Formats: sequence, C-alpha cells, structure tokens
Amino acid sequence: MHEEGALRVRFPNVSNRDALEAVIVNTAGGMAGGDRFDLDIAVGSGAKLTITTAAAEKIYRSLGPDTEIRVKLDIGSGGTLGWLPQETILFDQIRLHRSIEADLAPDASLLLAEGVVFGRSAMGETLAHGHFSDRWRVRRADALIFAESLRLDDTIAERLSQRAVARGALAIASVLKVPGDDAAVAAVRAKEKDFAGEVGVSAWNGLALARLVAPDGAALHRDLIAVLTAFGNMPLPRLWLN
Repeated sequence: MHEEGALRVRFPNVSNRDALEAVIVNTAGGMAGGDRFDLDIAVGSGAKLTITTAAAEKIYRSLGPDTEIRVKLDIGSGGTLGWLPQETILFDQIRLHRSIEADLAPDASLLLAEGVVFGRSAMGETLAHGHFSDRWRVRRADALIFAESLRLDDTIAERLSQRAVARGALAIASVLKVPGDDAAVAAVRAKEKDFAGEVGVSAWNGLALARLVAPDGAALHRDLIAVLTAFGNMPLPRLWLN
C-alpha cells in the first residue's frame, strides 16, 4: 500500500478472512480545480476486495484548471472486486475529468458503481454551469467488453432538464456487473415498486448494467443500495448502511 497527498486507505475489517474491505479517505475534504487523484488498485488471484469512500466526494468550483480523477483496476484470476465509492457531489462551475479503466482476468468478477449528484438540493444549491466528463473502459483478457463516455458542457442544468437526458433529475448513477446475466436483471426489476427514482437494467454479452436517475442524492443512495443488493455478489460496505 502506498499513500500520497490527501488520500489515505483504511481497512476496518481486517479480521474478515473472506473478503477485505478498504475505505478511501480524502483528508482534504474535497477537490478543486487543479487537483488530481490517481488510484491504482490490484486484486490478486483468488482474492476478494471491496472499496468504498468514507463520505461522498465533493468537487468544488474551478477558477480555470481541471480537476482530474484517474482510476485503474486490475483483477487477477478468480479475483473479485467491488468498486463502490459513495456518491460524488458536484458544485456549480466545476471542471471535472474522470476516467475508470478496469482489466479483468477471464474468470475475474467486478461490481462497479458510480453515482453523481448535481448540487445539494437540501442545501438550496444548484449546478447551473460547468464541465463534467466521465470515461469508462472495461477489458476482459485484454479484449474491450464495455466502453462509454459521458460529457456535459456549460449549461449542465439545462441539459439535465431535457426529457431524453434526465428529465429534471439531479442525481444519476451507473452500476456494472461482470459477469452479469438475465437473473441479475430480474432481481433488480423485482424491486421496481420500491425505487424512489427511475431504474433501467439490461444484460448482454455476459455483463449486466443498471442506470439510475433520482430527484436528489438521498433518493439515489437508497436506490443504489437496492440495486447493489439485488446484484448481490458481495456484501455492501458498512459505511453505505449508516
């Protein structure tokens, strides 16, 4: 383990021999323009690791420079990784570039979830303008199996208000399960009546993907817990349930 800058890693359940839980702590309390985090995580053969964050990450306004988050995940043969950080809260006039790259062995497993909240509505805050780009690339045995890029520029609030984007929702998330199948999809759809927002889920080519939109961060958090529990290949971090 190597720590640098404001990032720390703590292991609250080191006595659990079945799976290790890691908690990432940002002692700076958030990120602003010009800040850059690089996280490089490797899971060895047959090992199980769940990673979360101590709290929701906050991305503050930028006066010009970009904020960058780069995540690299490597999962060895028979390994299992849950990348389950708590939601990322974006403030007005942010400039955030985030990339997530995952490389899986042929028989490795991955559960990857990322939620984004556009302003804290309970605090009367709104995100009207800014720049947010999010790039995911997932490879199994060096073959690309999942790729997507999200980009919201300038008038973010206006974009989110459009029916084909978020229909006015202020929180979104994606959950990717590899391997995933129709059984995972059915488990999520069985909880449809319990969702506070909207959830869509599908499976293809050995993976399952859920999309979530919600009116605020609290509703998104509840729906994420329901989806992750339904996907069910690993227990949720205790911090998610506090």
